[in-house]
Amino acid sequence: MRFLRKSVYTFGLCSFLCVANLANAQMQAPEKTPSKGPAKSTAQAPAKAATAKPAPLAVPQLKFEKYKLDNGLEVILSEDHRLPLVAVNLWYHVGPANEVPGRTGFAHLFEHMMFEGSRHVPGSSHFHYLEAAGASDINGTTDFDRTNYFETLPSNQLELALWLESDRMGYLPDKLDQANLSNQQDVVRNERRQSVENAPYGLVEEGLFHELFPKEHPYYGDVIGSHADVQSAKLEDVRNFFKLYYAPNNASLAIVGDFDPEKARELVQKYFGPLKRGEDVPKIKAHTPPIASERKTVIQDNVQLPRVYLAWLTSPIFKPGDAEADLAATILGGGKSSRLYKKLVYEKQIAQDVSVNQQSLILGSVFEVQVTAKAGVKPEDLEKAINAELDVFRKEGPTATELTRARNVIESRIIAGLETLGGFGGVADRLNSYNHYLGTPDFLATDIARYENASTESIQAFAQGQLNGNQCAVVYGVPGKQDLGPEVPTPIQAFEWIDGSLQRKAGTAASRCGPRSARGERSKPRGSPGARKHGGADAAAGNGDAVGTADCGSRRGFGRDA
Repeated sequence: MRFLRKSVYTFGLCSFLCVANLANAQMQAPEKTPSKGPAKSTAQAPAKAATAKPAPLAVPQLKFEKYKLDNGLEVILSEDHRLPLVAVNLWYHVGPANEVPGRTGFAHLFEHMMFEGSRHVPGSSHFHYLEAAGASDINGTTDFDRTNYFETLPSNQLELALWLESDRMGYLPDKLDQANLSNQQDVVRNERRQSVENAPYGLVEEGLFHELFPKEHPYYGDVIGSHADVQSAKLEDVRNFFKLYYAPNNASLAIVGDFDPEKARELVQKYFGPLKRGEDVPKIKAHTPPIASERKTVIQDNVQLPRVYLAWLTSPIFKPGDAEADLAATILGGGKSSRLYKKLVYEKQIAQDVSVNQQSLILGSVFEVQVTAKAGVKPEDLEKAINAELDVFRKEGPTATELTRARNVIESRIIAGLETLGGFGGVADRLNSYNHYLGTPDFLATDIARYENASTESIQAFAQGQLNGNQCAVVYGVPGKQDLGPEVPTPIQAFEWIDGSLQRKAGTAASRCGPRSARGERSKPRGSPGARKHGGADAAAGNGDAVGTADCGSRRGFGRDA
């Protein structure tokens, strides 16, 4: 599914047009990176970072009101009367970071279950109601650190969206049966085949995370999970998961757009107020150990050209060094004017493409360099050329011109997201993202200031302290036969006569998740323009986020989401 954002702000229009134009002139379409994600704690030396202060440029003001219901639900209201639209964005503070070993993909599986009907909204009626009301950006996504659901509607349909979201928050268990669970297990496993196993380098990217994190770590696997874990989920597991994590006290609701605040508060109280508070959610206990020495492996995949991946564990999301990582990623691999692209593609002509991104997460971020070799180039030779350029970057740091360009690219990308109320990177999404990771929606000016305050020296310090050559994972993705592991049987679909017609037996039906068929895509990490498809935070917020965000329905997002 997708993300929403809110927009009520005053523009320093001229200032931002200048920023956007400069970025476009200096950089060739680096794709925007979405949400940030979980952060990681390592013993690596943090980059030098100045104390955040209000950015010197005219930053839009995201005006909002935040309050909490008696049951613990946090509510964020932000008015924007420019268009007769309203965005509803609901974040649940749960993702793979909360999963336990043997239950990979469980958060994403449950995201699918949320579209299988609730007490007063049977089957796929959720989509039918919204589409009939003229809604757009209807989606839901799962990232390593969170799960969200959103839609944008005509402003006179706000009550419909609140009713639908509250009904599945409060009354989904009424429809949590084995038929729906079996249905979605099959859908999710097909989604894995499509977005991981049949996607070029999908298995290689998953293998990279296997090298970065220990097997018991929640970031070890893909957000979508493994066939074995998804298939082994039991109905009681699903019920318990809902009871613990899908309670009002573990969620935040953002409403952005053309609405009357008094009326909105009444509607929120009417539909969400009666829902019972859940148990306190246990804190995430996972620890991310640092990489002491280089880890290297070769993974065969159904591809035509070798690809080299280098990745480091870096500062957690919004922590010192995180902004420097975004800037370094843009300088090194953010488009055709970036250092690695110019050196490897244009000058040496040994690479087909280059991308570098910072996937910001709570339990430890991932800084990733990804380079596809030209035909006939050995991955070993490509790796040497990459490391040679990285050595120069560590030794000399970026130039002032490179920093300015990278800063303009990232800041203009953030501001561009504020042009939309909902959807990925919109205002509602950004407010909820800040609230999720920082406990307050009021962070836009400080967020921009992180990049404004970064210097060539602080970026060099980040590269020297956190991008050490012996503290990385190196993976070669090469042409060959895929290793998909042991086959996990799928229950056979069967039919039976019911009321005079031939129908699938309960638990064997095919289903759809979202307005279209389910599919998972990797979201782009915030701050890094050339990344793969990810809410980490920026993904959710509109920067790039993600090493793999999975969604249900139409989509694109930040962080490795499903």
